Amino acid sequence: MNISASILEIAVVLLGVVIMLADLWTPPKYKSWLGVGSAAGLLLILAGSFFLQVNEPIQAFGGMYVLDAFALFFKRFFIVATMLVLLISVEYSKKFQSGSGEYFSLSLFALSGMMFAASANHFALLFVSLELITITFYILTSFLRHQIISLEAGIKYLILGALSSAFLLYGIALVYGATGTMQFDALRAQSANMVQSPLLLVGLLMILAGLGFKIAAFPFQIWAPDVYQGSPNSTTAFLAVGSKAAGFALLMRLLMSAVPDVALSWEPLLMGMAAITILYGNLCALPQRNLKRLLGYSSIAHAGYLMMGVAAMSLNGSGAILYYLSGYLFTVIAAFLVIILVMQHTGAEDIIQLAQLHQRAPGLAGMLALSMVSLAGIPPLAGFFGKFLLLRAVLEQASVHTAYYGLVAVAVIGVVISLVYYFGIIRTIYWEKQQLVADEIHVSPISRVVLWVCAVLMIYLGILPNRLMEAASTAVESLKF
Repeated sequence: MNISASILEIAVVLLGVVIMLADLWTPPKYKSWLGVGSAAGLLLILAGSFFLQVNEPIQAFGGMYVLDAFALFFKRFFIVATMLVLLISVEYSKKFQSGSGEYFSLSLFALSGMMFAASANHFALLFVSLELITITFYILTSFLRHQIISLEAGIKYLILGALSSAFLLYGIALVYGATGTMQFDALRAQSANMVQSPLLLVGLLMILAGLGFKIAAFPFQIWAPDVYQGSPNSTTAFLAVGSKAAGFALLMRLLMSAVPDVALSWEPLLMGMAAITILYGNLCALPQRNLKRLLGYSSIAHAGYLMMGVAAMSLNGSGAILYYLSGYLFTVIAAFLVIILVMQHTGAEDIIQLAQLHQRAPGLAGMLALSMVSLAGIPPLAGFFGKFLLLRAVLEQASVHTAYYGLVAVAVIGVVISLVYYFGIIRTIYWEKQQLVADEIHVSPISRVVLWVCAVLMIYLGILPNRLMEAASTAVESLKF
C-alpha cells in the first residue's frame, strides 16, 4: 500500500483531531481562534501540496485510491474552500451557544471526505467518502440547536441524504452484479462491451441519482432551498461550494473515466437534466424574499450550468467545470460573509434587510453587488468567463448533436432570468427607500482579508484566466478520455 499518496488527507485528519483536543483546554472567549488556527494549518497543508509530484497517477490501497492531476486540483480546491469557510465561521461562531471548536473540527473531517472523494477509484471508496461528507454535514446543518429551523434543516437533510445513499448503494450492488468489479479501471474495460446491459444501466442510473442529490441537480434538488435556509450561514456556504464540488468530482471521475462509453450514450439524458435544472433553479428563485433561500435556488441553477460541461463529454467541457467551480467558490464565500456581517444583529434574512446598505456600509454593499454581478455572468468577472467556457464547450459539440443548440438556448434564457433576481438584490442595496434601524456593522480584520481576497480573485480570474485554465486542462487530461 502506497499510504504516502494520501499524505494530504492524513494531515487534514490529524489537524482535525488536534483542534478537537485543543478545544478541551481553550477558554470560551478564545475558542474562535481555533478557527483561525485551523485555517492556518490548512494553509501549510496547501503549501505542502505543491511539493507533490504527480507526473504519473499514483495508486494506493489496492488501487482504490488514485492521486493524479485531477485529484490534486480538487484537493487544493477543497482546502482553499474550507480555509475560507473556517475564517467566515470565526465571525459566525458568535451565534453558537456552545461547540464552536467541534464545528471547526467537523469542517475539517468533512474536508477529508471531500479529498478522499477526489481520489476515489473504487466504488467502496466513493461510498465511504460520500458518507463521511454527508454525516458531518448532518451535524453542521443543525448546529444551531436552539433554532427550530436549523433542526428542521438537519432532519430533512438526514432523511433525503439517507434516501440518496440507499439509491447509491443499491446502484453499486447492481453494477457489481453486472460486471463483477467495483474498480473503475476494470469497469472501464468491461463497460465498453456492456453498453446495452440492462443491469449495468439501471445500476449506473441509480448511482447517478445518488450523486445528483449531492450536486442538487433536477430531479434530486428538492432538499436544497430548505436546508440552505435553515443551516448556519457558514454551513450553507460550505454546502454550496464544497459538497457540490465533491459531487461533480465524483460524477466526472465516474462518467468520463470509468464508464465513458455508457456516458456517451447518455448525452440526451445529461442535456435534459442540465436544461431542466437551469430553468427550475432560475424560475423558482424569482419570487423568493429570503436571501438564503434565493441563493439555494440559485445554487440549483448553477448546478445546471455545470451539468452542461458534463453533457458536453469533452476535455473543454470538463476544464470549463473546474474553472467555473473556482470562480463560483470566491463569489459565494464573499456573498455569504456579507450576509453574516449585515444580518448578525437582526437575525432576519429578508432581502429588505439590505436596504440602504450602501449608506451603512459602502464596502460591504459594493462587495455583495460584485458577487451578484459575477453570479449573473456579467463581464469582466469570473462568473462571466466560466459561463462563456461552458457555452463554448457545448457549442463545439453541436456539430455532432444538434440538440446541444437547444441546451445553449436554455442556458441563455436562464442567464436572462437570473438577471432579474440578482439585480433585484442590487436594486435593494442602492435604491430601496424603506426605513430600517441602522445598526452599526463591525467588520473584523479577518473578514476584511477574506473579502479582499475574494474580490481580487473574482476580478483576476475574469481578466486573466489563462493560468487557471491551464491548470484545469492539465487536471482533466489525467482523466482517461
